[in-house]
Amino acid sequence: MTGSTSDNGAPPNAPSKPRHRIAMVCDFFYPRLGGVEMHIWSLSYHLLNLGHKVIVITHAYDTPDAEVSRHDDKGLLKQKKKSKRTGVRYLPGGLKVYYCPFLPMVDEDCLPTFTTSFPLLRWIFIREGIEIVHAHQATSSMANEAVTYAAEMGLASVYTDHSLFGFDDVASIILNRVLKATMSTVGAAICVSHTCRDNFILRANMLPSVVHVIPNAVDTSKFIPDPSKRKKHRITVVVVSRLVYRKGVDLLVGIIPPICRAFPEVDFLIGGDGNKKLSLEEMVERERLHDRVEFLGYVPHRSVCDVLVRGNVFLNCSLTESFCIAILEAASAGLFVVSTNVGGVPEVLPPDMIHLADPNVDSLVKSLSCAISDKIDSIDPFEFHRRVSQMYSWERVASETVSVYDRVIARPRLTFLQQLARYRTVGHVAGFVVCLLGITLHFVVLLVEWLQPRQIIDVVPDLCVEKDPKRRHSNDDENS
Repeated sequence: MTGSTSDNGAPPNAPSKPRHRIAMVCDFFYPRLGGVEMHIWSLSYHLLNLGHKVIVITHAYDTPDAEVSRHDDKGLLKQKKKSKRTGVRYLPGGLKVYYCPFLPMVDEDCLPTFTTSFPLLRWIFIREGIEIVHAHQATSSMANEAVTYAAEMGLASVYTDHSLFGFDDVASIILNRVLKATMSTVGAAICVSHTCRDNFILRANMLPSVVHVIPNAVDTSKFIPDPSKRKKHRITVVVVSRLVYRKGVDLLVGIIPPICRAFPEVDFLIGGDGNKKLSLEEMVERERLHDRVEFLGYVPHRSVCDVLVRGNVFLNCSLTESFCIAILEAASAGLFVVSTNVGGVPEVLPPDMIHLADPNVDSLVKSLSCAISDKIDSIDPFEFHRRVSQMYSWERVASETVSVYDRVIARPRLTFLQQLARYRTVGHVAGFVVCLLGITLHFVVLLVEWLQPRQIIDVVPDLCVEKDPKRRHSNDDENS
């Protein structure tokens, strides 16, 4: 009598082979926190739960000062100690992260090296048996280089675009030309909104058929309404954002005084830090609103819900957004949303959960006043939470991303001549330059293959996440 086997012919208790081996590559990851970082973490975690092998490749980070205790003759002393997050680390849920010793430049973005990073990335790809390179964010040097390296190594590649960029300033023109070159050989692209997709297709000159839309999501279990935390007989407008120009802080400076004059029962709660915080503090001092505006400073992501549940209305003043996951978190926490009508924001929530305004002070004051007067008493926070839970989930994002992986992995890889033909389409002059760079990279790859043959690189065994509901639940609790 033969023993029972699973659908793939393996014994039921044998560890299953992961369906795909994926490397997420981006300059921006933990310990830095932001929309891109949380997207990569959440997507990787849920792909692991689906049985795929996922690693993250980023650059080394300086960690915040940690308090270290030591004993001496005078007793216990405490001192600050800086450390560097480098090497291989494991995050909760079994996510393996390579913190590579690359030199960061501005805003934690690596110095573009063209070929210097190739030997280490190639070593990681071979060691981990990577089949798909998934790069994130146009401004990430590591992401752009990884897509090019993947084509040279015969690996499938996917790119996710998280931001909107213009066409009329020098920085955007240069970035778009670089993106057009690196995306020439990508297998597929993912955008977080339809507006982002249209912007990306124009910037990178991509075929629409290979650009997919998979919106962001939110873990609604971490953003549950708690009306008991709100002030009685007061209305609180919450702002949680980086306090920088792109987030519309200059608009916020102009909004707070007229709202406070028109509604004596309204207070503002502002979480976040940035170079525009001083403008807000000067406005509060000038208008004498110390008892109406509270500054929380930097808010860790695990504490964002504790801030949101204290409010009635969430205000987003961003000047550009491809999706804006912050308003999704606010709606899940039971807040009505007032936001600028920019980028992909109109795609995020239905009209009865959000008021959209033009990105100017007068329009935002009008929309916020309307929300305070007409919407506060009529909304049900738990109904908002239920609706967001039905509309968005990371399980759906992971499932749709796997469908993109399946299509990309099934396509034949580009030959070297086909890669050169793609590079030639970048432009009349730029196309020849990119072809020369591609030929140079090809010879560098051959040189590295000769100096470091694949046979001398140890391949690590696959580590499959245990598919136990109780184990998964404990991981969720640890992550929260």
